Amino acid sequence: MSGSEPTDAGGGSGLAALLDRSVYGETLDCVHCGLCLTSCPTYRATGRETASPRGRIYLMRGLAEGRLADSQVLEEEAFLCLGCRACETACPSGVRYGEMLEHTRDAIRGGQFGEAGSSVSPAGLAIRIERFALRRIVPKPGRLAAMVSLLSLVQKLRLDRLAAKILPSRLAGMVRLLPVIPPAQARRRLPAFTPAEGERRGRVALFEGCIMPEFFGRVNDAARLVLARAGYDVIVPETQGCCGALQAHSGDLGFARELARNNAEVFGGGKLDAIIVTSAGCSASMREAESWIGDAGSEMAGGVRDVLEFLDEVDAPLSFSPIAKRLCYDDPCHLIHAQGIAAGPRRLFAKIPQLELVPHANPEACCGAAGIYNLTQPEMSKRVLSPKVEALVAAGPEIVSTANPGCAMQLSAGLAEAGFEVPVVHPIELLEEASRPR
Repeated sequence: MSGSEPTDAGGGSGLAALLDRSVYGETLDCVHCGLCLTSCPTYRATGRETASPRGRIYLMRGLAEGRLADSQVLEEEAFLCLGCRACETACPSGVRYGEMLEHTRDAIRGGQFGEAGSSVSPAGLAIRIERFALRRIVPKPGRLAAMVSLLSLVQKLRLDRLAAKILPSRLAGMVRLLPVIPPAQARRRLPAFTPAEGERRGRVALFEGCIMPEFFGRVNDAARLVLARAGYDVIVPETQGCCGALQAHSGDLGFARELARNNAEVFGGGKLDAIIVTSAGCSASMREAESWIGDAGSEMAGGVRDVLEFLDEVDAPLSFSPIAKRLCYDDPCHLIHAQGIAAGPRRLFAKIPQLELVPHANPEACCGAAGIYNLTQPEMSKRVLSPKVEALVAAGPEIVSTANPGCAMQLSAGLAEAGFEVPVVHPIELLEEASRPR
């Protein structure tokens, strides 16, 4: 490839002008060796070069240099990508593909929301609905709680089962992905302060997130209890909010930055040993706050620890009772690829007596959840999920465990559809169960 500079010519949609020099410069880090290809779920599913990290980077660079006349292929491929970042693990050149992808999606959606945006088309309407939900519902605790309460009523009346039968296939698939909504008591926010039990070892803040309290409040509560048993005071700041991961992945980077700034103010400046996060997608985005908002996010980014990473690092003095079960652990992409955390969860599992960690094929491969990808790209999501489900069924575990809420919902739905009914839990739930005082 040539060393041409980016140009504002070409890219009939104006997208070339929106791809700033930081994205263009990062594309030059890619040497097109192809080592990322076999790690990419969409490339494995399609065999298309344009559906690979290398191919997408080539398109980004071609558009920025004015050599790609039509941006439509890049627009389609940028959102077909799962953003799993397995390519970053495989890349020998250290290409920051995840960051490039977020900027590219932001440029695409920025153009679509300009005066020339296609808001009247079905695709444009879907984009606006998605953006409305991610701006006006998901990061607003009261609105999100009301929405989840409504979904809970729908489930109690079994209207979800009726909807799954009569709705078009795409909408029916969305309904099936919903987990059982926990009762209202389980969706309450955590206490602002939980004192350490026994000898005090330090003080941590617990990040609740937006989706976790409503669908997986038990996971946050389990983290709070285990951290206290390990000797840590646990504070839960009331003014914390959504981390911005879903918004950034959907191409709304500006709004994601606003959310990051709020959390940087909330979690910055305190005397904390760590900022503990239970969702792999949230911890990955919060760790990258400095790249989003500059120095204002550096303190928060440096303090963030996934709960499993933290407990493994501090070698928490916990006593575990036996759990005599066969367990398959599936690595969330944003834990293993974005944060490089793989061995820690397995070391923690090994401390629980009689818990047998059962291997299955390719545990680090993407499950196809990818934030809301299973809603926006359901066909490809199912293609990516299929080999994962087959591998888990073949291993025959009694429990499946993963450390990300989207992955948990995706795996639960896939296993249920395959007729393999096993609980899908967060590792911290097992650690809480095993560490309960007897």
